[in-house]
Formats: sequence, structure tokens, C-alpha cells
Amino acid sequence: MGSGQGCSYAGGMVTADLLQRSIDKIARLSGEPRDLAGYWRECADVVGSVIPHYWTPCWYTLDPASLLATSHFHEGMPEFPAEWLANEYYGDDVNQMAQVARSRTGISTLHEATGGDPARSRRWSFNQSMGSDQEMIARLQAPSGEVWGMLGLYREPGRPMFDATDKYFLSAVSEHLAEGARRALLVGEATDPVDPYPDAPGLIIVSERWELQSATPGVDRWLAELPGGDAADGQLPPAVVAVAARARRNAEQPDHPSGLTVSRIRSRSGTWVVLHGACLIEGGSRRIAVIVEPAHPARLYPLLEAAYQLTPRERDVTRLVLQGASTSQIADQLVVSPHTVQQHMKNIFDKTGVRSRRDLVGKVFFTHYEPGFRDNEHRVLAGQPMRGGPRG
Repeated sequence: MGSGQGCSYAGGMVTADLLQRSIDKIARLSGEPRDLAGYWRECADVVGSVIPHYWTPCWYTLDPASLLATSHFHEGMPEFPAEWLANEYYGDDVNQMAQVARSRTGISTLHEATGGDPARSRRWSFNQSMGSDQEMIARLQAPSGEVWGMLGLYREPGRPMFDATDKYFLSAVSEHLAEGARRALLVGEATDPVDPYPDAPGLIIVSERWELQSATPGVDRWLAELPGGDAADGQLPPAVVAVAARARRNAEQPDHPSGLTVSRIRSRSGTWVVLHGACLIEGGSRRIAVIVEPAHPARLYPLLEAAYQLTPRERDVTRLVLQGASTSQIADQLVVSPHTVQQHMKNIFDKTGVRSRRDLVGKVFFTHYEPGFRDNEHRVLAGQPMRGGPRG
């Protein structure tokens, strides 16, 4: 429904009731564990009922540690053009994803970013080649503040400009879309983990009677790690049952349309584990999906250490550069002087073999993120779940 069927470009059909029903529907979708492509397709229909747009939405997932793209889904565009990726990560342009992700509002149109003259941006020529004129980019930000994705919407020449109502709706569904994307990536990694990935998430399906109904391979290890679990007979740890019960209770409350529940538990080995619970309704019966994952640091850090031998401080600086932070912003966040940041940058450039910030961003993306980005495109075509994170 990329052309926005059922909506009026004049805006007269978008009522407050339609907005709220659409927000609630996306919230419900975000609480139903499913593959990412299926989730995006369902959400696209809802977005199209509120915001008229050209063709289909362009969905991305991002690594929240770096704000670099890990997947792309655009119905009808199975492969993202290489030239567009090069402009995103090597080019000096406006409306780039990291810029919008770090912005105050998290939403930007190309016309606004160019002062009403989109021809100043190379993005505009790319969009025109596909038949569109306007572009609106919105971040998908979880309540925790982490940005898990971006959404791009487009309009063909001669259509009304994206307006405040459009932006309001995207702001209202941002955290739901982020949580849904995050959950879908976890489902993908639990059902088909990347090798080698010893801490891959596990997926547990709990019946209405709080019994283990099914699980992905490797869940025994998680059950043994959580207090009260018994890997030998599949006994569910109390923490899993508590999360499942809370997710079911939330799903039955009208003010919790998604039924989402998240809990942080200390494992027997002393590390922290995160449990995500969501209610599934199939054939009138309720089941609960519980995803278990380690609360470990982002995979970006060991990657930078192993690939380039960066020190902890150099990794911190690199992460912020990848996110688009300026020297002064990096200095403020790390509580160091701009001169110290510049010294770290010189060491980083020497170790990574680049000469500029833009080259550093491009090198990290095309070396460690593009392989997974392209693999996810192939996985969509093959009907396999998409996965997140950089590749070593």
C-alpha cells in the first residue's frame, strides 16, 4: 500500500480516531514476535493508511552502537543501489541516517534539510531516478534511547508537502517500531544465529499452563544459567514464568496494546540476562514467546579491538565518529579536551589506514556491516529471517 490508498493527500481523511487506532495497531504488531520482513510489511499497511506516500516505505535497521545500517527492506527493491550506499557513508550530504538519528526531533525532510532546494542534495537525484521528489526520514528509537532503525517515506512530484500530522504520527509510533524491529532481529538470531556467535539469543514458547512448549536450539544453556531452571527436565526458571505471566496480563489491558514485557535478571554465573516477553494468540489460545539474550556490550567493541587493535578510549572515539558526532561533542561526552580527541583521531587513522572521518565511517561500514546488509537482502528473497549486528 505504498501509494497510500485510502488516504487523502489533502489530509481531510486523517482523523484523531484513525491516528490513535493506527498507533495502537502498530503497538500490537510490535509485540508479536515474527520475522522482520513480515513485520515491516504489516506496519507498511498501517503507515500507508495514515500517511499518503509514493510506492512503498524504505525500512532500515541500525546497530545502535554505531548507527550504521544492518539491513534494508523496500518492497520492490530487492537490492539497495551501491551508489546510494556510497553516498550515505562516503558522501558529504544532508538527511543522512546518522544525522537524523542524532537530531533533536529524529525526523527530517529533504526539503527542510536543503532550505527548500532539494536539488542541492545528491539524494534528490537518486530519489528522482525512482520517480519520487520528497523524502522524509524518521528514526525508530526505543524507550531506552537506543536507535534501532530508520523509516524513509517518499512522495512524487506535485504532491503536498509532508506536514505536522505526518510527523506527529511517526513520532508516536517510533518507539513501537523500534521495539518491534529489535524483537524481530532477536527472533532471527535465535532461530538462525550467525556463526560463530556463542551468545546468540534463545526463543522459548510457553503454553497457557506455563509449560515449555518449544524452544530454539541452545535454550538449555539459558535455562541452566537462570536461577531455578533445570536444563535436564526443561523446568522453566521462575524469572521466565514471571515475564510470561506479565506479558499475558499486559496484553489483556487496553492501555498496553503491545503486551510487551522486558526484565533484567542476574544469571548463576553473575552476568546479566535480558528477557523479552510477548503474547501470541493463535486459534483462540494464548501462548507467550520469551526471548533470552545476554546483556553484553555491543558487538562493535570487540570487533574494533580485534580488527584494528584500538584501545578502549580509541574505541569510544570511533563509536562517536561513526554516529556523526563532532570533535566538540566527542570531547563533551568523554570529558576530555578537543586536543585530546584530535590525538586519538590521529592514532585511529594510523591504525585503520584512513585519512579522514568520512573515510573511517566508510571503511567500517563497507568492511564490517555491508556483508551482513547484503546477506539480509538475500535472506529476504529466500524467506529466511534477517539478522542484526556487524560481522567480524
